[in-house]
Amino acid sequence: MGRMTASSGRRVLLAAPRGYCAGVDRAVIAVEKALEQYGAPIYVRHEIVHNKYVVQTLEKKGAIFVERTEEVPPGNIVMFSAHGVAPVVHEEARQGRLATIDATCPLVTKVHKEAVRYAGEDYDILLIGHEGHEEVIGTSGEAPDHIQLVDGPEDVAKVEVRDPSKVVWLSQTTLSVDETMETVDALKTKFPGLVSPPSDDICYATQNRQLAVKQMGAEAELVIVVGSRNSSNSKRLVEVAKLAGARDAHLVDFAAEIDEAWLDGVTTVGVTSGASVPEVLVEQVLEWLAERGYADVELVKAAEESITFSLPKELRRDLRDEAAALVAERGGSGTAGA
Repeated sequence: MGRMTASSGRRVLLAAPRGYCAGVDRAVIAVEKALEQYGAPIYVRHEIVHNKYVVQTLEKKGAIFVERTEEVPPGNIVMFSAHGVAPVVHEEARQGRLATIDATCPLVTKVHKEAVRYAGEDYDILLIGHEGHEEVIGTSGEAPDHIQLVDGPEDVAKVEVRDPSKVVWLSQTTLSVDETMETVDALKTKFPGLVSPPSDDICYATQNRQLAVKQMGAEAELVIVVGSRNSSNSKRLVEVAKLAGARDAHLVDFAAEIDEAWLDGVTTVGVTSGASVPEVLVEQVLEWLAERGYADVELVKAAEESITFSLPKELRRDLRDEAAALVAERGGSGTAGA
């Protein structure tokens, strides 16, 4: 790492893996490629990923982030974020005469397909996740009449189903593994016939990042998690660190947010980052710590990651012409590129 010192006794444990997962990498590159291929603006419904720095960087390049599909002028291109959207949003885009790029993480798409399949078989679907999170909203929209949200073990007591022999659980992909399984265990106690999805819905990146933090938590008095406050997986890393034995853990967007008082009496600092965080932000934290005597960096490696996802297929055709054609076909004036 080039940050070795033998004198201070202070050290940093750096988690691996950390930062960008394959789904986030794909989504961010998709925005950059769309801007390069079609020119600005490219509208993005919600933050493409939950990270302040990434969003600000893409805005400077010409991306415009909106909360509602209706905010996008007809004849433009709108991209759906990595968290996924409900079918009604695709219909809103069609009605709004918009060309679309779907940057939904393939692992989230898998959960959507499971929801559709189990709803088609008339199961009650118990979706473990946090109310209001974009991923939960998108998954719930696939089968609103069959899905009910379970926001942690404390919600289990109020869950009611039509037929206890036809109930299945699905999960938001970015939750804490331990938290999710605690909820699943409580659900299985209430519904012994509860069906599990074909594979664990918590994504590989979430699991691997939590595993690395568990390994460092017993040794680090302080764990710094780089990530934004609206990032579910980043917030979970703070919780996991404390449960693993860290005396203190904090979430920061940037190195400048670190409070030097957190270092009082601290010999070992753990550093990691959420799945939406570019490595440059971690490097800035390491530099900040090195300036304060924490220059000895040791890697805590929990897993190897080699998964990659291909870019959205929509980037292989001319969406500006497609958007213009939608306006012409349905009449009315468009403001493509506005």
